[in-house]
Formats: sequence, C-alpha cells, structure tokens
Amino acid sequence: MITSTNNPKIRLVRGLLAKKSERNKHHQFVMEGVRLCEEALSARWQPDLILFSNGLSDRGKDLVSEFQQLGVEAEQVSDDLLKSISDTETPQGILGVCPQQKLSLPENPDFILICDGIRDPGNMGTILRSAAAAGAQVVITTPGTTDPFAPKVVRSGMGAHFHIPVLNMTWEEIKSCASPNFQHRITLFVAESEGGTPYWNLNLSGPVGLIIGGEAYGPSREAFEAAAAKIFIPMSPKIESLNAGIAASILLFEVVRQRST
Repeated sequence: MITSTNNPKIRLVRGLLAKKSERNKHHQFVMEGVRLCEEALSARWQPDLILFSNGLSDRGKDLVSEFQQLGVEAEQVSDDLLKSISDTETPQGILGVCPQQKLSLPENPDFILICDGIRDPGNMGTILRSAAAAGAQVVITTPGTTDPFAPKVVRSGMGAHFHIPVLNMTWEEIKSCASPNFQHRITLFVAESEGGTPYWNLNLSGPVGLIIGGEAYGPSREAFEAAAAKIFIPMSPKIESLNAGIAASILLFEVVRQRST
C-alpha cells in the first residue's frame, strides 16, 4: 500500500492534475471516479495506472479486478492520501492515469466542431459530451482554448474523451480543411450571438463545421474570416447570450435533425 506523498506515482498524479505542461510532457491525463473508469473500460481505453483506496465500493473493486486482468498496474493507496491528491470534493476511491491516445479520424470528415477560445472547463466538457452524443467526428481546439484534458474538463465530459478525437490546430490548418482542394469541402459556420442567419434557415446537411467562440469575447477574427456564414440562435431580447456549452449543443443537434429528415 502506498502511504507516502513522496512516492513517484503520487507525484506523477499530482503533476498531471495540476499542470498542462506535465500532461503534455507525459502525454497522460487523470480520470477520477467509478463512472469514468467504467467508460474507459467500455471504450477499451487502457489506463497506464489505477490507484484505489480501501473505501472503494464493490462496483469499483470489480473494475480494479477487470483492469488487472488486462494487465493494468493497480496500486492501493491509503484513504487519506488518495483524498489529498483527488481533484474532486467527494472522491470515490479510484482514479486512473490514462494515455492521451489519438483516436482515428475519418479520412474525409463531414461533421466537425471547432472550439475557438473556450476557456471555461465546465463548458468545454459539456461541448465534448454533446459533440460525441451528436456523432461529430472530431472536436478541434484553437490556440487559447482550455486544455481538453484538464481534470474538470475530463469530469464534465463524462467519458466523451474516450469516444471522439480532440485535436489542437492553428487557423491555417483549419482553413485548409475548408478549402476547395479538400476532397469533401467543409463549410464553416460561426455562431454569433448578435446576428446572422437563424440556424433553422441554414442548410447543415452537407459537410459542415461549427465554430463556437469563447464565453467572454466570442469568436476570434480568424473564425469570422474562415467562416462562410454567421449562424444565430434566436432568443428572448431579455437574454444577451447563451452559455457556450448550451449553444454548441443546440447547433450540434440541429445538424442531427437536418440529416435525419
């Protein structure tokens, strides 16, 4: 049983939870809780390490056994130590160190979501969850967007990380996807809270990319330059704008609706 805060595995987890630079250096992130570990197991996303405490539920203990049968290293940690390194208010007694695997991207994707400067981790996690549920093939983050593998994003994503590729790209790279030379040209639409075409009046049934801007300042200049049109969610004049996660969800499922009719 691990009881020391100086144990290398404990130091690794602390670093991965605290710093993007550590996550990038090791190409790893941390998942916490029984539900996320179940999602990883279901998606065949094999952790590099599982840490668990004596207070783990029977459901969680079964998970540890399943991971061990797959050859995953599992270490018991004292209850107090696991609580001290946990990023959640009510730790469930299990966390995993996972590799940042690169999920396969379709050769010619026709449904993408671009997060342009989203800084709130909760919003980012919601967007990833909605994108995966709507069947988007990839989520692209632009420079300035919060780290999609940060602890709060992983929790809010509720397992979406195991089902949808998340790529960081520059605007030059993104625009190349929307160029006439791209085999299946993707039309980019940028969400704008102060005007544009109502989303139900735009044809979103073809190859499409939705751009959702940051909470404070909205989409960047580069986003407007890359987009073919502004897409607008009409709402009561009493409300200035929608939460980025909610706006993304509405637009994502409008694509689903149009493609199903």
